[in-house]
Amino acid sequence: MNHQTIVTQLNTADYALFFEKGISYEAYMESMIHDVEHQVERPYSQYIPMSLQRSKRIAKTFKLSPEIAEMFANLPKKVNWLVISEHWCGDASQIMPILHGIAAASNGMIDLRIAYRDENPDLIDAHLTNGGKSIPKLIQLAADFGITATWGPRPAAAQKLVVELKANPIEGVDYADVLHKWYADDKTHTSQRELLELLKQH
Repeated sequence: MNHQTIVTQLNTADYALFFEKGISYEAYMESMIHDVEHQVERPYSQYIPMSLQRSKRIAKTFKLSPEIAEMFANLPKKVNWLVISEHWCGDASQIMPILHGIAAASNGMIDLRIAYRDENPDLIDAHLTNGGKSIPKLIQLAADFGITATWGPRPAAAQKLVVELKANPIEGVDYADVLHKWYADDKTHTSQRELLELLKQH
């Protein structure tokens, strides 16, 4: 698994503030739609239309397996999910609809908030992946805003695939194409299982 409980230079008060300032998934999507419709120029804005299209498709087709849905619907205690993301991120376009779908299935037990990576450098710097600012990054927080676990930027098998492709690139092959094919073939099953395991650490 590619998530673990970690120690950072931030304290519970910091996480409480980041969470309070975080936006809902609905606000996150509304902002993405606005940027695409109004052709707002931002860093990497050329990737946002594809991310929006992908996110909408996954949100429309996403289904929890019956066994996992029952577990998410009967969580014993509330949990806060703070996610570091950006509209242009390809992995975020695959993962964010899943996180939203799980939170929606939790009967209010999962409170999902989103913080933009580039607007919150202290937050992402506390949650680097192999020294990089990879996103999305899910920070699971208890009621007192202590970290119980983290997850991301992608499922463990997908992360392994990316590391291997970057280490041994195949001529004429874009690793992002291979990665998104993996997501398509997996049909969110791996993410669902890993996120269920994450919640068991809460």
